[in-house]
Amino acid sequence: MKSRGEIEAAICKGINRFEQEYMGRGPKHIHTYLIDDLLCVRLQGVLTAAEKHLAESSPAEKGRDLLKQVRTQLIETARPVLEAVVHEATGVNVVSLHHDISVVTGEEVLVFSLTECPVVREIGRK
Repeated sequence: MKSRGEIEAAICKGINRFEQEYMGRGPKHIHTYLIDDLLCVRLQGVLTAAEKHLAESSPAEKGRDLLKQVRTQLIETARPVLEAVVHEATGVNVVSLHHDISVVTGEEVLVFSLTECPVVREIGRK
């Protein structure tokens, strides 16, 4: 049985590996938060140089929309891989996956709804 921190660390490691293999580079920072049957992953610094240029292109709104559409499609296509990362770390199945990215800040958020709360080992407090 894993502690909450061990589960969160395993998710960070798995998502980081996914980002490197599927997106071509990993995020600058990644944090995972397990809250009951909800798993939130916050990735910062995920945009490539080409994506930043696209987001800033003229008209900027068109570039931003295109970038968000592409990133969303990539996440949907890779959903089985992401669900496997979550299942391996938590032992629980994913019900739904929600995704958004800010093309202004380069921050991406993944939210996984789980079938149940993962069983975690409580760490004794001193």
